[in-house]
This record gives sequence, C-alpha cells and structure tokens, in this order.
Amino acid sequence: MKFRTELDIPKEKNTINYNSKIVLFGSCFTENIEKHLNYFKFRNTSNSHGILFNPKSIEKAVHDCIFNKEYKQNDLNYFDDIWFSFNHHTKFSSTYLAKILKQINQDITKTHKAMLNASHVLITLGTSWVYRYKESENLVANCHKIPQGNFKKEILSIDEITEILNQIISLIQEVNKKTTIIFTVSPVRHLKDGFVENAQSKASLHTAIHQVIDNENSFYFPSYEIMMDDLRDYRFYKNDLLHPNKFAMEYIWEKFKNSWINEKVYHLMKEIDSIQKSLHHKPFREKSEKHQQFLKKLDLKIQAISNKISHIEFN
Repeated sequence: MKFRTELDIPKEKNTINYNSKIVLFGSCFTENIEKHLNYFKFRNTSNSHGILFNPKSIEKAVHDCIFNKEYKQNDLNYFDDIWFSFNHHTKFSSTYLAKILKQINQDITKTHKAMLNASHVLITLGTSWVYRYKESENLVANCHKIPQGNFKKEILSIDEITEILNQIISLIQEVNKKTTIIFTVSPVRHLKDGFVENAQSKASLHTAIHQVIDNENSFYFPSYEIMMDDLRDYRFYKNDLLHPNKFAMEYIWEKFKNSWINEKVYHLMKEIDSIQKSLHHKPFREKSEKHQQFLKKLDLKIQAISNKISHIEFN
C-alpha cells in the first residue's frame, strides 16, 4: 500500500561535477540551492541582483551581467534617505551612494566573468505577478517600501513569459553556447496575491517554461511538483505555511543531486560532508591531546581533498 506519490526524476545529461561552474538567478529558492552547492564546495555564483521573483526582472539581471552594465547615479533612485535600484533586491540599498554603486557593479562584473565560462545556469521563477512604477512605466524587481499607490500590479501573460524566457536563453547562448540552462519554479506559495491568483501565476510559469525548453541545452527541474505532489503536507512548511522548511529543502536537494550531480563525485561529497561536520564540531576541552589529534586528522583530510580538487578551500 502506498501513502504518497514520489516523483521519478531521471538522471539528466550534462551533469554537474567539480569542474562545473554554476551561475544562479531567481527567487529565494535559488539561495537554498546555493547553500547546498557552497556546503559541498561546488563552484557557483549566485544572484548578482539579489533575490528576484518575476521573469522580466530576471531577464534584466541576465542582460546586465551579459553586457557587464556599469550602474551610475542616474540608474538609482533615492527615497527616505536611501539609495537603491529598482532592478535589485533591497540588500542593494544604502545611505551611501558610492558604497551601493560599488557593491552593484562588483557583483555584475563578477557574474559577467562567470557567465562567459558557466557550464550550468539555474533560473528559479517565483511569480508571474509584476509591479509597474507609474512614474517611469517600468517594471520593478522590488518596490523598496515605496507607497503602494506608486505602482500598478499586473500579471504577465503566457506569451509574454515565453518571449522573456526565449530572450534569456538567447542572451546566455550569445556568449556561451555550451551552457546548460535549468529552469525551475519556486515551491514557495505567494498567497499575498491570493489563492486563485497564485495558482494562475504558477500555471503560467509552468506553461511558458515547457514551451521553451528543448531537453538538449535547456531543461526543467520539478522542485514545485516535489513540494506540492510528493511532500504535500504542512509539516514540511515553516511556521508561515508558505516556505518549505529545512526537511523539505534537504529532500528537494537530494532529488536535485540524484538528477543533476554526477554520481562519480558522490564519494567526494561524502568526504566534504565529513570535513564540514568536523569543522563545526565544538570540543569539550579545546587544548586536550585528544582534540589536537582530532585536528591533525582533520588537516590531513582537508589536504587530501585539496590535492584532488585544487580550487576547494575550507575556512
């Protein structure tokens, strides 16, 4: 007797290994995947513009990074003593103009270089709902706590999203034809838009993605379906009942690993996991001989990994 429906996700081609270089764009789900990639010491560059939810803002971020756009004062806005960019998340905000411009441009330059050599680009779409700033008529990535009356709320059509995703693929392939592009839909529920509106939004994203992927250079990973059709229980959500909790994210990561990470590096991941756990170990007596022996063994493990993969470093 079966009590749940588990997704059977095939092993993909062009899988990720320790020679891979991964670039990530998109919603907060992207940052959860980034944390796992960082933990296992894969090379990745994530969210040059911060957390982004809608396809148009992600396209703008990809465009900025491909062409290495340099932001200047006239690209920013000023409100309530804060400088910010409507193309960026609120973490790119500051009372100091020079500081925020430096941060924005450094992240774009870093991601530009990464895009030229990326083996994989992972894009997580969060919502079809967008906000248009009335003064400029431009869509924004974030409203930056500016009064709601300054914006018009709209929903992108399937045709609009399809065109945007095709443009993203074209931009990436223009500078790097060998890149494998992975799309996914965030499992986070955007219920502030409403139950029906959230369902409509996610459905449009799914439909558009499946109109552009070719399963040769562009693919779909079903993180949304894993959450909704496999886990399918509020015990896998945080207290807000919107975001997947730690257990859910670990499960989705395992599914991603089994589908997208080359099984030949699983033994290295296991060794790195052992080192990471040892580094977080808190000794009862720090200066004891037993702990000193533990540290020597740990150093040998770290050196062994570094000899196998030169770019891996541990703090």
